[in-house]
Amino acid sequence: MAIIIDENTNVLVMGITGRQASFHTRQMLAYGTKIVAGVTPGKGGAEVEGIPVYNTVREACEKHRIDASVIFVPAPATKDAAFENLEAGIPVVVIVTEGVPVYDEIQIVAYAKRKGAIVLGPNTFGIVSGGKCKIGIPPNQYFVEGPVGVVARSGTLTYEITGNLTANGLGQSTVVGMGGDRAVGLTFIDVLKMFEKDPQTKAVVLIGEIGGNNEEIAAEYIKEMTKPVVAFIAGKSAPPGKRMGHAGAIIERGKGTYQGKVKALTEAGARVAELPFDVPALVKEALGIK
Repeated sequence: MAIIIDENTNVLVMGITGRQASFHTRQMLAYGTKIVAGVTPGKGGAEVEGIPVYNTVREACEKHRIDASVIFVPAPATKDAAFENLEAGIPVVVIVTEGVPVYDEIQIVAYAKRKGAIVLGPNTFGIVSGGKCKIGIPPNQYFVEGPVGVVARSGTLTYEITGNLTANGLGQSTVVGMGGDRAVGLTFIDVLKMFEKDPQTKAVVLIGEIGGNNEEIAAEYIKEMTKPVVAFIAGKSAPPGKRMGHAGAIIERGKGTYQGKVKALTEAGARVAELPFDVPALVKEALGIK
């Protein structure tokens, strides 16, 4: 099992003829992802890596069953691209694009909720179900099948921690990138609930960062979970009031601090790692693996 995507997921790539999109299309195919269509307005009839390109999402959906899409388009066009995918009834939309205006993000998330769809991002690395399917931009070599679910706001930290898990014999059920912006489609609790129900997932790694109160809210749900949670929070040394990396990673009015997040997670029963490479040992401890 896995959550959100699996080996049977048919994927559409929005903006497939672009340089970044075509590169990551090749990487997704190499991982085993079933990409069945691409969309670039004005490029209908072309092919990328043998994948047919259509002018509109609706046209692609008429020719193929589409279970998920990934958006590689410039920020000013992202809202229209997301709306086109959601309007066509695609149930999972992954938005890799950075720099999407906050008001556009809010509208995308609100429309997805009305349509009953899942949006990952904007500004997400994507999602990987270990050994089954990858949608987005993570490096293939770090993700293998196993019992650990991972949910994160940060991409590069996820690669580091997931690579360490894999090196220590701990594969992943699904690795979910929520996105690092102010307004994103899924919360930690949304994903934790999915992992709690997933029979493949035996433990969960939560990768958070300073800013906002997402982790503190997640801690309230972690108290109810039957599966162990290991957490790492980035931004321990960040000065208050200064944005560090992601748009959501900023401490404001004393909220969203490293100390507050660690306290909430620890009190909820999560094991909190001091350093990224401490995570595998804590996961093994939680699972009773020596």
